[in-house]
Amino acid sequence: MPKPPSRLRRIATALVQWIDADHCPEGRDKLLEKPDKVDWVRVIPFATLHFGCLGAIWVGWSPFAVVLAIALYFVRMFAVTGIYHRYFSHKTYSTSRVGQFFLALWGGTAVQRGPLWWAGHHRHHHRHSDDEHDAHSPVVHGFLWSHIGWITSKRNFPTDYSQIKDLTKYPELVFLNRFDLIVPLIFALGIYGLGAGLEAWAPGLGVTGPQLLIWGFFISTTALFHGTACINSMAHLMGKRRFKTDDDSRNSFILSIICLGEGWHNNHHRYQSSTRNGFYWWEIDPTYYGLKLLAWTGLIWGFKAVPQTVLEEGRRTDPPELKVERTRAAQSS
Repeated sequence: MPKPPSRLRRIATALVQWIDADHCPEGRDKLLEKPDKVDWVRVIPFATLHFGCLGAIWVGWSPFAVVLAIALYFVRMFAVTGIYHRYFSHKTYSTSRVGQFFLALWGGTAVQRGPLWWAGHHRHHHRHSDDEHDAHSPVVHGFLWSHIGWITSKRNFPTDYSQIKDLTKYPELVFLNRFDLIVPLIFALGIYGLGAGLEAWAPGLGVTGPQLLIWGFFISTTALFHGTACINSMAHLMGKRRFKTDDDSRNSFILSIICLGEGWHNNHHRYQSSTRNGFYWWEIDPTYYGLKLLAWTGLIWGFKAVPQTVLEEGRRTDPPELKVERTRAAQSS
C-alpha cells in the first residue's frame, strides 16, 4: 500500500498549484474521487483576499476609490455572468477565436479561476443539480458549504477537462486556465499603477496606489465573490419557482440585481441554452442588455432565444396579477 504524502509535501503541492493549476502529482482522477472536506491550505487565498479588505483602515478612502470599486464589481460581475456563464458554460452566443480569447482575459479579472475550470464545474452542476453529486447544492450540503466551503475542497480543485472538450481544443484557453493567476496579478498591478499615477498626476483626488489596490482589488473582488456565490447558495433556497424543474432552483428579483440577471435561476434551469435569463419583459436582466450592447460592436453574435413553448409553459403558472397586467398591455398596444 503506497505511503500517503507528508504534510510538508502536501503544502508544497498546494503552493505549486497556485501557479500551475494543472499540477496534480496524485493524479486528477484520484483528486476527483476524494471525499468532500475543507483543505486548509486552499483556504489561505480566500483568507488573504478577505483580510486584505482590512487594509482600508490604513489607506483610507476617497470618492474615486469607492466609485472604482463599485464600477469594477459590476464590470467583472458581467464578466462572470455574461462570459464565464453564458458563453463558456452554455455557449448561448457566438464569437470569433480572437473574441473568445479577449472574453477569457476579461473573465480572468474576476479572480474566479480559469474559464475552463469555471465552465466545467458549472456544466457538472447542471447535470447533477441538487443531487448528491452536485458540488455546491445547499439542499444537499447546506448553505455554508454551497456558498464557500466547496471551493476549498481538494476534489473540486482540478479542472475536469472531460466536461469541456469543445473548449480544450484551444491551447490559448488551456494556457489561461492552467496559469489562472496571471490575469489577476496583472490586473492587481494595473490597479496599483493607476493609483500611483493618479497620486502623481491628480493629487486633488486623494488617491494612492495602495488605496486603489485595497478598494479596487481586495474589497471589490471580495464583494464580487460573495455576490456570485449567492447564486450557488441562495438561488436554490429563496425566491419563487415558475417551472417544475428536477432541482430546487428559484427566481429572485433581489439576486437578479446583485448578480445582473442571474437571479432568474429557475428560468435558467428550465432552459439553459437561452442568452437571456429574464425570459419576460418584466424580468430585469442587465447581463442580457450588456450582451446586446456588445453585439453592436461585432464582437459577439448569434444569440439563442427562449422557445415559445417554454414561454407559454411559464405564462400558465404566472400569478393572477401578472396575467391581468399582461392582458391590459396587449389591449392598449
